[in-house]
Amino acid sequence: MKKLGLLVLSLVFVAASSFAQQKKTQQGHTNQNKFKQLKDVLATPTSQRTASGAPGIKYTQQKVDYVMDIVLDDDKEIITGSETITYHNNSEDELPYLWLQLDQNMRAADSKTPDINPNRIPKGLSKDRYDKTYEDKPFDGGFKIMSVTNVDGSDLSHTINQTMMRINLAKPLAAGEKFQFKIKWWYKINNHRTQGGRSGFELFPDGNKNYVIAQFFPRLCVYDNVEGWQNDQFWGRSEFALEFGDYTVNITTPDDHMLGATGRLLNESDVLTRTQQRRLAQARKSFKDPVVIHTQEEATKIEKKRSKKTKTWKFHAENVRDYAFASSRKFIWDGMAVDINGRTVMAYSYYSREANSLYGDHSTRAAAQTLKTYSKYTFDYPYHKAISVDGQMGMEYPMIAFNPGRPNADGTYTDRQKYRMLGTTIHEVGHNFFPMIVNSDERQWTWMDEGLNSYMQMLAMRDYEKDYPLGRGLPKNIVPYMSGDQSRIAPIMSKGDNVYSFGANAYAKPATALWILRETIMGHELFDHAFRTYSQRWMFKHPTPADFFRTMEDASGIDLDWFWRGWFYTTDVTDIGIKSVKKFYAKSGGDRVEFVEDTTEGASFKKGQGANSKYFYEVTYDKPGGLVMPIIVEFTYKDGTKERKTYPAQIWRLNDNQVTKAIHSDKEITNITVDPDLETADVDMTNNSWPKKQDNKFGKFKKKIKG
Repeated sequence: MKKLGLLVLSLVFVAASSFAQQKKTQQGHTNQNKFKQLKDVLATPTSQRTASGAPGIKYTQQKVDYVMDIVLDDDKEIITGSETITYHNNSEDELPYLWLQLDQNMRAADSKTPDINPNRIPKGLSKDRYDKTYEDKPFDGGFKIMSVTNVDGSDLSHTINQTMMRINLAKPLAAGEKFQFKIKWWYKINNHRTQGGRSGFELFPDGNKNYVIAQFFPRLCVYDNVEGWQNDQFWGRSEFALEFGDYTVNITTPDDHMLGATGRLLNESDVLTRTQQRRLAQARKSFKDPVVIHTQEEATKIEKKRSKKTKTWKFHAENVRDYAFASSRKFIWDGMAVDINGRTVMAYSYYSREANSLYGDHSTRAAAQTLKTYSKYTFDYPYHKAISVDGQMGMEYPMIAFNPGRPNADGTYTDRQKYRMLGTTIHEVGHNFFPMIVNSDERQWTWMDEGLNSYMQMLAMRDYEKDYPLGRGLPKNIVPYMSGDQSRIAPIMSKGDNVYSFGANAYAKPATALWILRETIMGHELFDHAFRTYSQRWMFKHPTPADFFRTMEDASGIDLDWFWRGWFYTTDVTDIGIKSVKKFYAKSGGDRVEFVEDTTEGASFKKGQGANSKYFYEVTYDKPGGLVMPIIVEFTYKDGTKERKTYPAQIWRLNDNQVTKAIHSDKEITNITVDPDLETADVDMTNNSWPKKQDNKFGKFKKKIKG
């Protein structure tokens, strides 16, 4: 019995010991792999928007037509308008009300726009700045709505909420129906040079003004199957989404004004002299050089007088999403023809003598090159003209753009002045494609128009001048932003109103991302085909980010979810370095080859006896930055030759921290460099070389910006 008791006791101890050695249950985790698909992020495909990124068979889009009579009062500095709006409900939804944008109300006396930004009392201001900032009576440039009526003249119920106006329909607008109504309004025009803004006038010392007028009339918001009514308030930065439609517009100005506007001029013989008509006919046949239609001498003579008469310019535009115009007695006007795949399109410029000779030398030519380059990579420019205006701001509208850039008083200009003017002109004229035709929601996704357009701008600038000094968009130039204070950086996929560095976030970083995609990851052929496919799919439609992401993958056959996730949804940075390099040589012993590590410092070898002629290396790359990117490596051999190797980004799929690659060579390697041409926006180059280089200028710069 004693032996049996001992046996039972032993079994108890064994069982207890085994239980004690059991592993603790580990907690699970969600998939944090950088290569997981975006299925849980992108909207579910529908019959309106397909999984391929194309519009679906049930895609619908509203249409809005405008008939407007506009009067520009130069003496009182006011603009008055009467518009008849026809809203076509092409959706499958019943609409109980309509929403319009009243952008000018951000300039109303009771506007809340100035209240959204914190401010402090400065140490000092210029007298002009002081008067503007602390004026007794704020400038009132908001809409004065005189009437909102049905077509029969009866009052139409409406509600104004800051920069938005709701039309309260007596009965819901059914699918397939249209509704017509009228609005009369006026507002006081702002001086955009002193008061800011995307529209207004510039006042010259002699009292003359250049008017660049936009966002000047109540306009229908977009209604679609993604956002419903896209009716966010306008706070002054992020712009707008608008419906396409047809515009018939009559603009009354002083008789001595020259005017350019969206649409085709219907009454040339009424508003242009015979000489101007003759020169215009010449311009329509000149594909090499601009023809001056209204000269500086003629404009200067007119400037000295003030006509009390008026004239009315009549325009018609089809399938445009907005309307704008520019008017002045100071304007010089030139133009040239542009061949877009056998169809003639006109490039025009309107500018004051203060902008000549810079504008005369480059403006129209830059506009023409923009149409050529963008048409090559997207779709043939569909409108009959594109205008560049000396507006001393950067802003775009269908067929017309307001641009900065003036020479010195004597007409000379520096390269800096030239390239600033060229860059903005190409950019703003390029906006005819994004978002004036590929009509993304700028207020929600600013990068979809600014980023895509900034990328295309780079290609057009290089076409304009072979050695054009590119700035924004090159990977190396985004490094200071991406390596900056993370608390002041937002993902690209952020609403424009909510980012700290608007230019870097909405323009530079997405342009850089597309540049890297084309130059480093996809290659020109695959990228260009996919980008062209996206552009043509969404001409005159309303794409979303998902439509762009899906199309780029669908048309190229490349899974890019990892790229979108890293570059667009995070603020991760590229930092890929060489963690270690081990050297080996091989020794044969019978049927077996042994690898022996050579621990000699530096790149040189000290091979033992019996070693063969090959060199073996074990290179470990690490990734202190979180961004997944290809590893681009350059090997320099002892004989001075070099070799490039690019490891796809997928090399990081199983280990997000470090990877090791074994390589062999018949030649001894003396140097290994990661990203030798600065193609990946690597924020720290101090870890990119083996043997490690001494601190360089870039390293010192990095230390400085890191503090």
